[in-house]
Amino acid sequence: MQMEQLQKDMVTAMKAHDKVRKDALSSLISAVKKIAIDEGCRDAIPEELVDRAILKELKLVKEQIDTCPAERTELKAGYQATHDIIQEYAPSMMSEEEIQSFITEKYADLVATKNKGMIMKSIMGELKGKADGKLINEVVAKLCQ
Repeated sequence: MQMEQLQKDMVTAMKAHDKVRKDALSSLISAVKKIAIDEGCRDAIPEELVDRAILKELKLVKEQIDTCPAERTELKAGYQATHDIIQEYAPSMMSEEEIQSFITEKYADLVATKNKGMIMKSIMGELKGKADGKLINEVVAKLCQ
């Protein structure tokens, strides 16, 4: 996802008077800029950084939905709307089968050792932002049995 695209979409939401979408995109852009400043690439923000920020914000909003009391329906609906908007911009994640085939093709020698820590250390760098960490952990645990 390009930073410019997020900004254009926010301007469009502002022109359409869509407050929920504008607020969600605004928080997303703020998160991206904060990470960019922390990493020292304020001017040229790479797509990888934008995707990472989107996934982080998506996780935060998911936690808000999960921890919101059931009786606070209006608050929960707002969180859900924000989650749905951010989900539109999130990069597509690998499925369990894709992760398993990736690991068995590229790291067959490591899988043979059945050393879960070594496998996780090797593949997390490549799959970060492309697949959910919990799902990767489950797949590696199955392969190590």
